[in-house]
Amino acid sequence: MVHTDIAEILCVKPKTNKKTKTMEEDVKKTMKIEGEVVVMKKNLLDFKDVMASLLDRVHELFGRRVSLHLISSHQPDPANEMRGRLGKAAHLEKWVTKIKTSVTAEETAFRVTFDWNESMGPPAAFVIKNHHHSQFYLKSLTLRGFPAGEGGPIHFVCNSWIYPSHRYRSDRVFFSNKAYLPSETPELIKELREEELQNLRGNEKEGEFKEWDRVYDYAYYNDLGAPDKGPDSARPVLGGSPELPYPRRGKTGRKPTKTDPKSESRLALLNLNIYVPRDERFSHVKFSDFLAYALKSVTQVLVPEIASVCDKTINEFDSFEDVFHLYDGSIKLANGHTISKLRDVIPWEMFRELVRNDGERFLKFPLPDVLKESRSAWRTDEEFAREMLAGLNPVVISRLQEFPPKSNLDSAKYGNQHSSLREEHIEPNMNGLNVQEALEQNKLYILDHHDALMPYLTRINSTNTKTYATRTLLLLQEDGTLKPLAIELSLPHAQGESHGSVSKVFTPAEKGVEGSVWQLAKAYAAVNDSGYHQLISHWLQTHAVIEPFIIASNRQLSVVHPIHKLLHPHFRDTMNINALARHILINSDGVLERTVFPSRYAMEMSSSIYKNWVFTDQALPKDLLKRGVAIEDPNSDNGVKLLIEDYPFAVDGLEIWAAIKTWVTEYCSFYYKNDKTVQTDIEIQSWWTELRTKGHGDKQHESWWPSMQTRDELIQTCTTIIWIASALHAAVNFGQYPYAGFLPNRPTVSRRFMPEPGTDEYAELAEDADVAFLKTITPQLQTLLGISIIEILSMHSTDEIYLGQRDSPNWTADDEPLEAFKRFGKELELIENNIIRRNNDKRFKNRTGPVNIPYTLLYPNTTDYTREGGLTGKGIPNSVSI
Repeated sequence: MVHTDIAEILCVKPKTNKKTKTMEEDVKKTMKIEGEVVVMKKNLLDFKDVMASLLDRVHELFGRRVSLHLISSHQPDPANEMRGRLGKAAHLEKWVTKIKTSVTAEETAFRVTFDWNESMGPPAAFVIKNHHHSQFYLKSLTLRGFPAGEGGPIHFVCNSWIYPSHRYRSDRVFFSNKAYLPSETPELIKELREEELQNLRGNEKEGEFKEWDRVYDYAYYNDLGAPDKGPDSARPVLGGSPELPYPRRGKTGRKPTKTDPKSESRLALLNLNIYVPRDERFSHVKFSDFLAYALKSVTQVLVPEIASVCDKTINEFDSFEDVFHLYDGSIKLANGHTISKLRDVIPWEMFRELVRNDGERFLKFPLPDVLKESRSAWRTDEEFAREMLAGLNPVVISRLQEFPPKSNLDSAKYGNQHSSLREEHIEPNMNGLNVQEALEQNKLYILDHHDALMPYLTRINSTNTKTYATRTLLLLQEDGTLKPLAIELSLPHAQGESHGSVSKVFTPAEKGVEGSVWQLAKAYAAVNDSGYHQLISHWLQTHAVIEPFIIASNRQLSVVHPIHKLLHPHFRDTMNINALARHILINSDGVLERTVFPSRYAMEMSSSIYKNWVFTDQALPKDLLKRGVAIEDPNSDNGVKLLIEDYPFAVDGLEIWAAIKTWVTEYCSFYYKNDKTVQTDIEIQSWWTELRTKGHGDKQHESWWPSMQTRDELIQTCTTIIWIASALHAAVNFGQYPYAGFLPNRPTVSRRFMPEPGTDEYAELAEDADVAFLKTITPQLQTLLGISIIEILSMHSTDEIYLGQRDSPNWTADDEPLEAFKRFGKELELIENNIIRRNNDKRFKNRTGPVNIPYTLLYPNTTDYTREGGLTGKGIPNSVSI
């Protein structure tokens, strides 16, 4: 990157000649422009900030201040006619008396006065230089006092950290809130626009990135393992190969490990200072919430400590009462010495949250919604089936279109993997229908995890996990509910995978040992679904697939580009939460490996599923059609008709999808009048090319990628991105604690196979079914870890910005898009009312179910500005932010 100092380049006095205005004329045209700059300093969360603030005051007293230069959009600079002329420097006034050292992150408004020549027209950008010792957060600059014809105040929405000037190789530039396509950009800021993009690309910057670097670049998932600790901690590199494809992540530039040069070294576990571009990091409020809610998720450090210092052996739950005790009694610590010992191994913020307010109870959790109405309703077949439509993973169930179900696995490698289900297994429970009639009437549905798990099952079962690949068959009844018909549990053949699978089929029973066996069969199916949900529906298909879009957007779309303005709110905090996930959740020996059944093969398995990922299929109508739960209907608003009328996720989701698409259509149509405008937009074309060839580089040759040659393709693409980042993530994330906070309802691990008649395990099952159930699913310690993490993941931050909201009312200067956005918000408010009405309609049994949990996971919460946060079970944040 070539060093450029805009202030130095542009602040050159023009040579005197006949064409130059006289000083007297210039003085006559000079005006005072009043401005307001809003900034925020760091707070008590950074203990170095007190000294930094004192040093900043000293710098102010010695004249090393914060300066701003406005840049003309009308008058070229004589030294560089490709850029606008720079105005005189102005400084933030009264810094010493206004900035306080506070325990909270507080905004401070500074007055700034610019001397501005009328002939230079309205400024299109400004340069800011920070000559202080430390950084500050620049929120906005608002200019007032221009002639009435210029349209009133000029807003610069900045939202960026400004480090001392010596940290940068070029000046920090901010543009006004006017949106421009590249071809329509004022000539005098085109060069600045391109230079800013070059800065964000980093020009192949090497070495470890520093916190003030603003570089967006791509890397493989080569930072999950720790090979220097030994082979058990090594993990394969995901991405960059046909065998293990994966979306790209943000680059950090950390050095490779000593053992494996292809793997990137990792930070110490409690060092959360993982590089992401500074403006992608959590706000102070979000980070404060993260400390309070989330530091306890680093529970992998606590595993040996908890086991050694607690009175009770952490191993098994002896009864369901033991599990219920987590919510109303918790685990009692022995004495003050125990607490002291725990504090030695746990950071204070984490300790405070774990111990809660009474200081005596360790790991006491809120009562999950699934238990609030009844402590047994979760065990019913109706609730088990309903959660496939309205629970935390409502995106997998599909319509069965041939019987028996068939496998798509390669028979040459895996043998015969087709289902062993037969008519005699299911027809006795089909309410008088036979299989053919049910297929013709679209009444048979399946939750099928067989093909996803079977290739990994031998390796998974070589760990402490003992589980199956499952298929669950269901009947759609006349009242709209689903009725489980059978569960098939499959294992690889004992003679090897190429010999196919060995399967057993279990059918519903209520009493005796048969009823207990059926409850276990449902648990095995739930284990499959829990792992698939966490790894695929949640992590891969929202968090991981969206990150390349964020990187490409920042590298190729200028901040003044209309599509950047459209998508930017939907990228907030995602890179930061993904970096933290790689650090403590999905890494080798991380929380996910400790609490979810695929264990060390979890991420490798998600890579296998990514092979079949299709971006365009993540559009909700296309997804529903692909799963067969909807059919094409040209007369409906979304072009589809649901075959399960009472499918809460799909019903609410289609309304949200339609609202997003209408908003995106109106917005894009304002800037793109025809297809040619899209074709000639050099930034859009570069963005789309880089997204395909780099961000999702392992999928670049797929034929399903849109060509990005029409306005409709742009609209559909942006709608899908916003849907994934907002509503889809909300649907699969915020229901985790309400449903899985009680882990027997959504067990993540199974530790032994189904008991066989004649064995001790079978006798135990007959004698005490609850104990046998608890010995089969997630053990006590993993339950504590699992509940801890899903409580965090289900929390809304107190600075949440929901779909239909923006962090600034001045995000664009264009009136028509602002009006369209207001209409979008009004439509979301109507959808909120529709959801409440449907939840109160007793005809729709799937919206509340036996556990009486109203379906609110796709309730937009657009009308909520309380910023309360917490376990609300409702609200669609703009982005994948937790």
